[in-house]
Amino acid sequence: MWGHSEIKGQLAIIEGKKSPDLIITNGEYLHAIYKKWMKGNIWVSGDRIVYVGQAMPAVTEGAEIFDASGRKIVPGYIEPHAHPFQLYNPRTFASYAAERGTTTMIADNLAFFLTLDDTTSFSIMDELSTLPFSFYWWVRFDSQTATENEATLFNVDSIRQWAGRPDVLLGGELTGWPRLMNGDPNMFSFLQTVKAEGKKMEGHFPGASERTLARMRLLGVDGDHEAMTIEEVETRLLHGYGVTLRHSSIRPDLPDLLKAAVEKELDVFDHLMMTTDGSSPSFYIDGVMDKCIRIALDAGVKPIDAYQMATYNIARYYNMTDLHGMIATGRYASLNILEDVDHPVPTDVLSKGEWVKRAGRPTEPFPSINWSDFGVFAPDFELKESDLRFDEPIGIEMVNDVITKPFQITRDTTTAQLENGHDESFLMLIDRQGKWHVNTVIKGFATDVQGFASTYSNTGDILLLGKDKQEMIRAFEEVKRIGGGMALVENGEIIQTLPLVIGGGFSNEPMDLLMAQELELKKALVDRGFKYGDAIFSLQFLQTTHLPYVRITPLGIYDVMKNEVLIPVKER
Repeated sequence: MWGHSEIKGQLAIIEGKKSPDLIITNGEYLHAIYKKWMKGNIWVSGDRIVYVGQAMPAVTEGAEIFDASGRKIVPGYIEPHAHPFQLYNPRTFASYAAERGTTTMIADNLAFFLTLDDTTSFSIMDELSTLPFSFYWWVRFDSQTATENEATLFNVDSIRQWAGRPDVLLGGELTGWPRLMNGDPNMFSFLQTVKAEGKKMEGHFPGASERTLARMRLLGVDGDHEAMTIEEVETRLLHGYGVTLRHSSIRPDLPDLLKAAVEKELDVFDHLMMTTDGSSPSFYIDGVMDKCIRIALDAGVKPIDAYQMATYNIARYYNMTDLHGMIATGRYASLNILEDVDHPVPTDVLSKGEWVKRAGRPTEPFPSINWSDFGVFAPDFELKESDLRFDEPIGIEMVNDVITKPFQITRDTTTAQLENGHDESFLMLIDRQGKWHVNTVIKGFATDVQGFASTYSNTGDILLLGKDKQEMIRAFEEVKRIGGGMALVENGEIIQTLPLVIGGGFSNEPMDLLMAQELELKKALVDRGFKYGDAIFSLQFLQTTHLPYVRITPLGIYDVMKNEVLIPVKER
């Protein structure tokens, strides 16, 4: 991580020949190994801690002195399971998270895999690594949907290149685990490739039986973040899994899980981690990993355990305590300075040696990143009335936010409009190049949406939804006009838009502005009959085949459990 000349300079500080850049004095810092608060001084050179202890450097001339008297100092928080393309992008999310003390994330690479070649992806990742933030990545094994080019995108040569990068820490999340368990040779080869590089393997096992968990451990899976009850947590720990507890916009399980662990007096907090699991933007209004720590404190978890579940435990599990998760010599200078132990939102944040927050105020936004390789959303086709024919008998019914099942369509779908007041609407998935489309009826999404379009989807294709075919076309024209995003239209007027100018999939706006846009759009959908918790996730998961029972995909209406296409796509 540091070259010979840098290390020589760091050694010169220890030898009293050179001054550190920053000296933090008189603070009580959390020592991860002793699990104690210790008083001492922290010397920083560039992005590295060069000394922690009682001594002061022999040379201090020119150094910045930060007096931390009466304060607590903890390592920068780590988000171990981030999906950094949930309307936001990695830079905007990292900038926002860092102000609240989360200075490291381990992130999903699916948006890279589905959109860019590996060389371009690696170039963007290298550019992100220059920010005052620590990015690490997963390597995916499948697309989470049914596509014709799955084998082309996910191949062992590509996965070997990803797994060979030092900033890629794991394979996963393993949403395609049934294929692995059923003997798919490609999935097994992918897993073996990642394990041969010494990387972890993260599962995705909601509701899995003990037998399934045991089989997946034998196949090489190391961890899982899908436990929804304390009994599921205990079973995963019993079989030696790394267990990450989740608090997300569709699965806010963390408070109940931690309260149950405290009530049962389980002495397992050294072996637990926490995540927000790539929630939609507005979920982060009250924090990122600082929010998880706050929940742990409120649940009665001991403070040191609460902080280490978001720092040291994660770093230890992912074999990176030489850089992260503890305040000690040689680590990255990523530190959170707290008012006191009961307030996990830091007053001051140092990330890789740079102040990103001082005296309660952010210093400045992170530098911009060049996202041009994701392209622009500018389809060169028009929708016609003839495209909006809904004559298939099978529709998609929402059971909750993310689970959908097939239902028999009985309404007359040849009309230009469906009446308001009931919960059935037209639904269309159209290729972003206009080559094909899939038409059906969705039940349970809303009662009074006339026209809605979204270029935010699992595959980057275009979702259209509504009661009125002409308004659906108008919504499509609006998202074309704004360069991608979401548009809600009604009676010939644009009600709400959410622009996503990076390839039609992600916003480049600061998180605060994006949150406001998202909340306005969600409210407009709720006002028109959306009844579940998170419309953004509901739209995204319409295509994801790691959830039962029926999905709308680039192959057609797809039965997940039977692994078959019920209604194929139609060419245009």
